[in-house]
Amino acid sequence: MGDVVNLRQFRKRADRAEKEKTAEQNRLAHGRTKAEKSLTRALNEKAARTLDQGKLDKPAGAEGHDDGKRDA
Repeated sequence: MGDVVNLRQFRKRADRAEKEKTAEQNRLAHGRTKAEKSLTRALNEKAARTLDQGKLDKPAGAEGHDDGKRDA
């Protein structure tokens, strides 16, 4: 005969292993230091400023004056 296995304990062991795997994935995804977070935030702000510098502002009276004609 084979070994006797308590199914309740087996299920609990499997659940714990699954939760540990999920926890490890979360630690990798969300576990960043304060310095890493601030560096990412600074880089994002710099990229936004650089993007905004290239924006073209429309003159105040130019809105709604599109007659649908294109220049040839």
